[in-house]
Amino acid sequence: MTTVLLVLHFFVALALIGVVLLQRSEGGGLGIGSSQGMGAFMTGRGTANLLTRSTAVLATLFMVLAMALALINRGASQSGGSSILNNPPPAAGAPATPGGTPAAPSTTPAPGAPPALPALPATPSGPSVPNN
Repeated sequence: MTTVLLVLHFFVALALIGVVLLQRSEGGGLGIGSSQGMGAFMTGRGTANLLTRSTAVLATLFMVLAMALALINRGASQSGGSSILNNPPPAAGAPATPGGTPAAPSTTPAPGAPPALPALPATPSGPSVPNN
């Protein structure tokens, strides 16, 4: 159900963007000159009315779909849903397991693994000054 509403919401948003971009900033509608051959449908006044009404209908539909999606998904994070904010971050240097708990570091090398490298010496904490 949510997927269907999301897809419908996406198409309504695209249609709304298209209808708004077709309108002229002065309210003339479509920006096309006066074509008298199609009657009142494509005149400046008729087009402006059509685009204004379709914008209002699409905007209303967009808001109704947004509210419906919000109401459908409002309890998803509260009732058994998993959130990355509920799990604490893993400790530094410990790889995380899929459950979100840090894995215990292994002290024995795996068979066929290269030998462990020695620890690097500590770096000086202050700036180094060359001695000439």
